[in-house]
Amino acid sequence: MSHPTTGGPRSSAGLTPAGRFGLGELRLALAAPRPAAGLTSDWRLVDGLRTHTRRGADPATGATPVVLVHGLAVSHRYLTPLAVALATTNPVYAPDLPGFGLSEHPRGAYDVARHADHLAAWLDAYHLPPVCLVGHSFGAEVAAAVAANHPGAVRALVLAGPTSDPVARSRRALFGRWLVDTLREAPLQAPILVRDIWDARPWRVFATLSHSVHNAIEADLVRITTPTLVLTGGRDPVVPARWRDQAARLVPDANLTVVPSAAHNVVTTAPTAVADAIRHLLAPQPALTDR
Repeated sequence: MSHPTTGGPRSSAGLTPAGRFGLGELRLALAAPRPAAGLTSDWRLVDGLRTHTRRGADPATGATPVVLVHGLAVSHRYLTPLAVALATTNPVYAPDLPGFGLSEHPRGAYDVARHADHLAAWLDAYHLPPVCLVGHSFGAEVAAAVAANHPGAVRALVLAGPTSDPVARSRRALFGRWLVDTLREAPLQAPILVRDIWDARPWRVFATLSHSVHNAIEADLVRITTPTLVLTGGRDPVVPARWRDQAARLVPDANLTVVPSAAHNVVTTAPTAVADAIRHLLAPQPALTDR
């Protein structure tokens, strides 16, 4: 088992702190379905639902595809800075989960298991080789379930700001932590959240929150066999240090990265640091030799 570390590119010591999120980033995040910064939109029928994906151009490097899985109440939009940062070296895909962003609305709100099944079907629809699955917040719950149940589809896993902390596993507690987080985030992220909640509808957001707090992610973490990175912001009130350390210990082959100045939306405000950590995870590791 690899334990969480505190040196090199796997830790806060080697990472760029949280960056700026300004008007340019906001316009880019809200651009879909229009092409922007090399990103385009397409739709495919997945399990009977017209599913939207924001994707980068294939850099033709043969690199591992990276699939970005958004969190609760949001969509591909806030993941756009990370998608742009990764797209120079890796094929990048950011699907909208059913009912969110520009994807079709199912009749009800999916729980973690149904979202994971849909994401596994999405991987089949795109005929991708084993991917690096990057799940943020609620998306980390979905990504963990896919990695646990479909290990052959996942080459590497990144759990960014994974929810939910067992000691705050209630709607009130989790919502309270998110309110604290809003005071630590870049203000211009707010229009993205408003747009995403409007697209999903508040009832779906509330129902998905209920599913999240009833999902024991620990049961999936201990079954993950792929190399994994647990990544959080150092100022994240949703995923405090005790829980992020516990999550990293539960995965049999995991390391820990902390971006010091970032809050919960580390994938939005520190995209360069997160992209570098993902590339390090995917880099070939030198073989051990006997001395």
